[in-house]
Amino acid sequence: MSELAGQVVFVTGGSRGIGRACVLAFARSGAKVVLAYAGNEAAAAETARLAAAHAVPGAVTLTRFDVADSEACHAAIDQAVTDHGRLDVLVNNAGIAIDGLLLRQKEDDLARQFAVNVQGAFALCKAAARPMMKQRAGAIVNLTSVVGEMGNAGQTAYAACKAALIGFTKSLARELASRQIRVNAVSPGFIDTEMTAGIPEAQKAQMLLMIPAGRLGRAEEVAEAVLFLASPRSSYITGEVLRVNGGMYM
Repeated sequence: MSELAGQVVFVTGGSRGIGRACVLAFARSGAKVVLAYAGNEAAAAETARLAAAHAVPGAVTLTRFDVADSEACHAAIDQAVTDHGRLDVLVNNAGIAIDGLLLRQKEDDLARQFAVNVQGAFALCKAAARPMMKQRAGAIVNLTSVVGEMGNAGQTAYAACKAALIGFTKSLARELASRQIRVNAVSPGFIDTEMTAGIPEAQKAQMLLMIPAGRLGRAEEVAEAVLFLASPRSSYITGEVLRVNGGMYM
């Protein structure tokens, strides 16, 4: 996708799983990628190393901060713009899930999930919107979840966060469309990542019965959807939720 050559892309939660797949996809497309991560330096460095095999040297740079810290979010975006002179794409992928039935959930767990999954995206979008508005161009892609659309027992807080991101995406799309900034979301189903690797086989078999495609998705398949929504190929698409779930929710 040569349309992204030379563009500056900021990806949160980029060290592993779907985030890593996004970083690699953008790097292969010729973009300059700022990989944001929370704490796993080894995983972040490994992602940068993998990207180097398919991209120009220095295509991926690393930045470490907690997306739940609004000031850190603004500082990271500002630094990326200072370093590269612009910001073309923001991918809000960072997220956490603290599972548990409602009656066992602690309020601190709810607050932490909203701080990372919703407040973080809010702060990063607010910071990124300023340089994008000056450019009169930009694309924002928020990672939500099938759980935010259909619900899931034991994930009331996580589902609430992901549902909130859908409403946030649609509202922000309306606010920024006149400045030629598109805002969309990608909603993955059950994807084969470290997060799903620990699911017991019996439970995984039950999950597969809910998926018409009969398999878990791959992180690379989600990354392709993100790449599409970030590229000029989706130039007339904004405020949409692109589902990558094997037909689990239609």
